[in-house]
Amino acid sequence: MAMTGPRVAMVAGETSGDLLAGLLLGGMRARWPDLTASGIGGPKMAAHGFQAHWPYEKLAVHGFNLEVLRRFREIWGIREQLAARLLQERPDVFIGVDAPDFNLGLEARLKAQGIKTVHFVSPSIWAWRGGRINKIHRSVDHMLCLFPFEPKLYQDKGIAASYVGHPLADTIPLEVPREAARAKLGLSADAQVVAVLPGSRGGEIRHIAPTFLQTVARLSQQRPDLRFLLPIVPGMRALVEPMVAEHAPKAALTLLDGQSHEALAACDVTLIASGTATLEAALFKRPMVIAYKISALSWPIMKRMAYLPWVGLPNILLSDFVVPERLQHEANPEQLASDVLAWLDQPARAQSVQQRFLELHHTLRRDTARAASDAIAQVIESR
Repeated sequence: MAMTGPRVAMVAGETSGDLLAGLLLGGMRARWPDLTASGIGGPKMAAHGFQAHWPYEKLAVHGFNLEVLRRFREIWGIREQLAARLLQERPDVFIGVDAPDFNLGLEARLKAQGIKTVHFVSPSIWAWRGGRINKIHRSVDHMLCLFPFEPKLYQDKGIAASYVGHPLADTIPLEVPREAARAKLGLSADAQVVAVLPGSRGGEIRHIAPTFLQTVARLSQQRPDLRFLLPIVPGMRALVEPMVAEHAPKAALTLLDGQSHEALAACDVTLIASGTATLEAALFKRPMVIAYKISALSWPIMKRMAYLPWVGLPNILLSDFVVPERLQHEANPEQLASDVLAWLDQPARAQSVQQRFLELHHTLRRDTARAASDAIAQVIESR
């Protein structure tokens, strides 16, 4: 039976989730032009006609438990209000996009009341907190997996799952538009350029950006001709600008409004916070230095719960330390500056990692929007 005009509820909890959900909505709307979608989201979703009852920023937190606990009442209240609304409206399907700590509990309540649930982006049960698969079993009718090794983990536990590829692999071109990006950003073809991406959430930026900017200042002293690009997500300029003035006032640093993809296409190397952005950097075939810092109290908890020797998505997907990772105390300006310069001074090494990233790009390119829409259609038709 052909489906037209399903009513879809969605929740995306941060910038990366909004981006993924927007790409998914584009594919769903191509399949169902009169689809209606509402819930919690951001501007990428709104561009496809999504109605946000709350902005995704309400759910964005940083670290493990501590920041969540400080904002627990507000976030819990939003989830309760949304659950009540969805149980009354009874959408054809609920799609939780990432944000597992928020979405899985909501999905469990909806599934128990007969509303079909899909989760888009498998939680990293292969990296840490593997016990969540039992909660996923109670919460999710179908898991949409971004990476090829994930479906078997779910199918072995009786959870329907599909590998749909990564939507960013469809969006980002196989051949990097370096010259066009540099022209758009006013950079010369022969400039050495470093993109600086300290995260998208406020807590993340507070922990990481000062160290990144101190690294920029150090690099600028050592290589005065270096140019730096720092994309800023909407709403964060007021937080970042004083940090720049304090830590890197003399560096040739350009603050961009968004434009992270242009910065990654244009740069020679990126200094980047661990997260989805590292995969974007890999798809742009950029050598990178991955760094991450969280509160001193959260760090031992996360370290004990980790299963893999890697934290960066490019390294996890390639099962190798292809690019350096500097965490917590190792993420200091001296070390990070040395790592960045090593990429600039070793072009053969940079070219080798670019080739590995191209192979990864081919693996992840699967027309995600269509594959995910196919799976969602089957879930809706199974009601």
